[in-house]
Amino acid sequence: MTSRRTGLGRGLESLIPIEPGGEPEGFKQIPVDQISVNPDQPRSRFDDDTLEEMASSMKEVGVLQPVVVTSGDDGYVLIAGERRWRAAKRAGLSLIPAVIRETTGQPTLVEALIENVQRQDLTPLEEAHAYQQLLENYGMTQEKVAERVGKSRPAVSNTLRLLQLPEEVQAMVDAGDLSAGHARALVGLEDSGYAIHLAGRAVDDGWSVRQIEDAVRLRKGTGRNTPTGVRQLRPVEIIELEKRLTDHLAAPVKITYRNEKGKVEIKFGSLGELERLYRIFNG
Repeated sequence: MTSRRTGLGRGLESLIPIEPGGEPEGFKQIPVDQISVNPDQPRSRFDDDTLEEMASSMKEVGVLQPVVVTSGDDGYVLIAGERRWRAAKRAGLSLIPAVIRETTGQPTLVEALIENVQRQDLTPLEEAHAYQQLLENYGMTQEKVAERVGKSRPAVSNTLRLLQLPEEVQAMVDAGDLSAGHARALVGLEDSGYAIHLAGRAVDDGWSVRQIEDAVRLRKGTGRNTPTGVRQLRPVEIIELEKRLTDHLAAPVKITYRNEKGKVEIKFGSLGELERLYRIFNG
């Protein structure tokens, strides 16, 4: 397989200096239980099935690619290769090949980010949180972050914008139900409840990014016509009230609302149900 080359750098070889005709610098076998997780590791999700497959492979052929660590107060701290380290623990290995790098602070986070983004291991939100760490914890500018990870400043900025979204929308992105492109189209909506509603509609009805953008423009009053494939949306307040009435009455409620006017429909399945509803309204 051809080595993947991107603007993120030269890959793992940039993290493991190799002398001509020799082995990687600082390479040695170290105890698995002497390695701790890097607290600045941007990736937080690890697929259980993938780890199990890696562990099975390691039992058969060992660890083919070393992890990258740095010396810590009590053993070693991971810079890159947490998934391999977790799989090695599952496989019951006592030793793991590692490249020891003497580095602290900012380089540790940057190298971990490069290693994970290059392998497409980070979700968009994990990537955004990693960028935020660089900005807030290490005083870097967006331009500097972009330079260190090999991306354009607009790309970094657009990824960071995801952190402005409501937590419910972020959760949809993190779960893979909503793409980062769909989510970014919701940034800037002041009504967080409506942003959540649109995100849900996009997931349930399979909206395109363009459809979300059109719906957002309508909400802001800048859209000219109803977007193609998008029904006129009701205010989120009406949707919430409809749900509350349905729960309170224990009966299906539908609210039709337009131009500050509308009607409320309550469905019942029998005369007994109608009498029950009457008693509720009659106090």
